[in-house]
Amino acid sequence: MVDGFVNGLHRSPDFGFSQEFAEYRAYTPGDDLRHVDWNVFARTDRCYLKRYRGETNSQLLVLLDTSASMAYGSQAVHKLDFARYVAASLCYLANLQRDAAGLIVFDEDVSNYVAPTTRQGQLFRLLHAIEKAEPGTRTDFAKPFFHFQNYLHRRGIVVVLSDFYEKPEIIVATVEPLRQRGNEVVLFQILDPQEIAPKFRDPVLLVDMENAASSLEVSPEYARHVYQDKIASHIESLRDQTKSAGMDYFLMDTSRPLDEGLREYLSIRQGRM
Repeated sequence: MVDGFVNGLHRSPDFGFSQEFAEYRAYTPGDDLRHVDWNVFARTDRCYLKRYRGETNSQLLVLLDTSASMAYGSQAVHKLDFARYVAASLCYLANLQRDAAGLIVFDEDVSNYVAPTTRQGQLFRLLHAIEKAEPGTRTDFAKPFFHFQNYLHRRGIVVVLSDFYEKPEIIVATVEPLRQRGNEVVLFQILDPQEIAPKFRDPVLLVDMENAASSLEVSPEYARHVYQDKIASHIESLRDQTKSAGMDYFLMDTSRPLDEGLREYLSIRQGRM
């Protein structure tokens, strides 16, 4: 699915390990020994790494929302499954580009964390964690971002997959510090078509998936007019505030083919570069 746009995810201005040699730099603890120039070490008794210019040395961290509302779906594929497919595709793409990819799975707490690395077998670790992700409770956006800031210090690309059922100003205020620290942040809002434009023939009782004690009776007229205006306003506000904060936003409808949506986003992204 992702083979058609392998070169579209990012163009990093940093140094990578491609074929275009740039310079040497001194070894520091934690560096990958595979990139040490052992010929120089034999002559000087000092460790130096070859640095190359490349486009495939970024760090990708995927934040996957597994709150209870993500389990909703009127289509064959529920929102959480769709988000897992997106996460798996991006991790696969990062692996092809030799990027360090990682994953944070969260609802009201962080339920799983796979630290970004380029070590052998990382893609399988990521896919295993994505496959194990199950619907949880309510959403707390602060937890994964607190986790991020405490354990990750290298700048990179951060992709958040969620339905974003929270006030846009709270979402942006929570996520924006990652952008201010030099990360590129992308928000993918995953929504079911029935959440965007519900079609009811009769009045229905809607129950909050994250709080079963909360329910609301909805008429077809309300769903067609009042609700659609509200959800459209929410999406527009989130998009505008995200853009104002220097972050990317993209709406993904689960009734739409996944590769089509990803291609559109990456096409828009490449157009800005």
